Amino acid sequence: MRAPHVAAIARGTLAVVLAGGRGARLGPLTQHRSKPAVPFGGKFRIIDFPLSNCINSGLRRVAIVTQYKAQSLLRHAQEGWNFLDGRVHEFIETIPAQQRVGNGWYQGTADALYQNIDLFRAHRPKHILVIAGDHVYRMDYSVMLLDHIERQAETTIACIPVSITHAHEFGIMAVDSAGSVIGFEEKPAAPAPMTSQPGCALASMGIYVFDAEFLYEELRRDSVDDASSHDFGRDLIPALVARGCVAAHDFTQSSVVDNDKRPYWRDVGTIDAYWEASIDLTRVTPELNLYDPAWPILTAEQPLPPAKFVFADRERRGSALDSLVSSGCIVSGAHVERSLLSTNVRVGSHSCIEDSIILPDTFVGGHVTLRKAIVDRSCVLPDGFSAGVNPEVDRARFYVTDSGVLVITPDMLREHSRGA
Repeated sequence: MRAPHVAAIARGTLAVVLAGGRGARLGPLTQHRSKPAVPFGGKFRIIDFPLSNCINSGLRRVAIVTQYKAQSLLRHAQEGWNFLDGRVHEFIETIPAQQRVGNGWYQGTADALYQNIDLFRAHRPKHILVIAGDHVYRMDYSVMLLDHIERQAETTIACIPVSITHAHEFGIMAVDSAGSVIGFEEKPAAPAPMTSQPGCALASMGIYVFDAEFLYEELRRDSVDDASSHDFGRDLIPALVARGCVAAHDFTQSSVVDNDKRPYWRDVGTIDAYWEASIDLTRVTPELNLYDPAWPILTAEQPLPPAKFVFADRERRGSALDSLVSSGCIVSGAHVERSLLSTNVRVGSHSCIEDSIILPDTFVGGHVTLRKAIVDRSCVLPDGFSAGVNPEVDRARFYVTDSGVLVITPDMLREHSRGA
C-alpha cells in the first residue's frame, strides 16, 4: 500500500481550535477576554501558537470555535489571520456559539463540536484535528496525523509527561506497550505515576486526531446521553478508551525544538504558570525559542516603531537588562530588569521595573517601582506608584497569588483611586 503524502493528508484535514473556555484560573486576566486571547511573549496572544503550528504544519483549513468573552479574540483573528486564499479552499474562520442545535449554548467541548457538525461536514474533511487554543508550544501536527494514519487509529491523543505535583490539573492517561490508551481520568485527585518516570504522570495535551465520520458518530452518541456533560476529557474520551478506540501520540515525535532542548508545552492557565512562562523568555537561553525562522510564530502585526531608550545620565538612564522590549516601547530614563514589555508601553524617568510583565498600551509614570507584577493592558500607573514592595498593602489593593505574583488591572486602579 502506498504511503499517503503529507501534503495530501494536510489538505484532507480540518483543524478545529477550541477557544471558548472561560479561563477562570487566570483570574483578572480573563475578566474581559477569553484565555486564548490573553497576550503572551510581548507581541503575541496565546492562540497564535496553535494557529502558527497549523500554518507551519501545512494545515490551511482552520475553524476557531469561540463562546465566552470572544470579542477581542474575534478582532485578533480578523486582523491577523485573514491572509489565506479562499479560492483554493484555504481559510481560518471563527465560529461563535449560534445555537445551531436547539436553544442552548455549548455545554462542553464535545457539544461545541456537535453543534457545528454541519459546518464541518461541508468542508468534507477526511480527518479532524481538535486543538485546545490555550496552550503555548511548537508542534508539527502533520507528524501526529501521519502517526494516526499509519497506525490505522480511529482516535489519537497527543501526550506528554508532567510533574506528579501538577498532574491533577490534566487528563491523565495510561498507555500499554503497543501505544494504545488503556486508561483515562480527567483531573484526578490522586494521579497515577508513570512506571518509567515515577515523578511524572502522562497527561493529555488536549490535542486529538479523529477520522471525521467516526467523530461525527461519536458526537451524536454523546449528545443523546443524558448522563454526559458533553465534554471531551470527562465524557467522550473515557468512553472511547473503554471501547479500545484510542492511540497515544508521543509529543517528542512532533515537538519542534532545538537539538539540545527538551519538548516544550505549557498550560499557562494560572497566574503563576503564566508569570513563570513569561519570565523564562527573558533568560539567556529560554526553554521556548521564539527566534527560529523555520517555525515562525505569526500574529497581527501593528505598524509600530522600534523600541526606544532615552537619557544616558548617571542618575537617569534608560536601560533594560535580561528583558524583552517590544515595538512601540519607550523606556525614558528608567531601569527595566528581568521583565517583559509588550507593545506600545511607556516607562517614565526614575522608574524601576523588575521581574514583571507589562501588557500592551500601558503607561508607567515617573518614580514608579514594580516587582513581580503583571500589569494588564491599558493600565496607567501614576507618578510615584509602587507595587510588589509591601505584600500587605498589595493584597488590599490588587490580586496576589500565594507565591507573591500580583496582578494589576485598570478596574483595580480605578477602584483604588476612588477609595484614596
